[in-house]
Amino acid sequence: MEYRYLGRSGLMVSCLSLGGWVTYGGQVGPEVAQSCMKTAFDNGINFFDTAEVYSGGQCEIDMGVAIRKFGWKRSDIVISTKLFWGGKGPNDRGLSRKHIIEGTDACLKRLQLDYVDLLYAHRPDPDTPMEEIVRAFNYVIEKGKAFYWGTSEWSAQQITEAHAVAERLHLIAPLMEQPQYNMFHRDRVEKEYLPLYKIYGMGTTIWSPLASGLLSGKYNEGVPPDSRLAIEENAVMKRLRDSLESEDGQAKIRKVVAMGEIAQQLGCTPAQLALAWCLKNPNVSSVITGASRPSQIEENVKCLKVVPLLTDDLMESIEAILTNRPALDYNFRSS
Repeated sequence: MEYRYLGRSGLMVSCLSLGGWVTYGGQVGPEVAQSCMKTAFDNGINFFDTAEVYSGGQCEIDMGVAIRKFGWKRSDIVISTKLFWGGKGPNDRGLSRKHIIEGTDACLKRLQLDYVDLLYAHRPDPDTPMEEIVRAFNYVIEKGKAFYWGTSEWSAQQITEAHAVAERLHLIAPLMEQPQYNMFHRDRVEKEYLPLYKIYGMGTTIWSPLASGLLSGKYNEGVPPDSRLAIEENAVMKRLRDSLESEDGQAKIRKVVAMGEIAQQLGCTPAQLALAWCLKNPNVSSVITGASRPSQIEENVKCLKVVPLLTDDLMESIEAILTNRPALDYNFRSS
């Protein structure tokens, strides 16, 4: 396993991490979640991601049970959770000081932990003043309930505003952002955030590296009944499922088929190629993966052997298939 510094901090996270969205507490039971987390840990993954909204908090509960069951040394794991959608009450959502502090306490109770390493603002909150948000996260960190705070799906402007507030008040600024990033969703990570990596040393823990499984090739011939996109009660999955029938969805599938040919040449799976492609970006601290069975984790970890195979020429071949590079003056070359 490769470990990377999380932005401009001394914290090291495994470049592949395991997240619980949709899966743990919902799609699979606690025993499967425990098996997946154990397999991840045994393969060098030290970073586990959840959120208060995942399966109504059950994901945090299941992950917390697994952590206690295996007796992992706390310094050997990095745990993150996210705040925004904490319940149905008027003060159970958003980023008010009240919800950030009470929501953090509720998360820790479900996780059975004294603190989390990373605490995210799951979405921006235009109804709460930025100063209130920054002060609240700073308070939580000073109370020892979290070590670092960050954002998820915030714009560069909103992140910059948070840093400006923190600098003016001599408070702790956000360290990391958790954006969606994959071969089909690139603009924010590769273009909008570019100044933030240089100015603030921002780290990224990216989600949906396989575009909800689309880049794995599993949907080339339709939607398998045991896949995420087959979950009827999840509105996000339903929207993605319906999008596959559109002209744009079919065009993406054709690109996935072409990417599969490159993967075959490299002796890897399309999923491993897609994960390796994300890891090739030096501004990615960790790629959050999902898994409903341990074997998926074992397969995902093999992508680490693919990264060195992604030469400049091969990356250009991939670009020729994707045709969606957002910034012509930016690439993943190490020079």
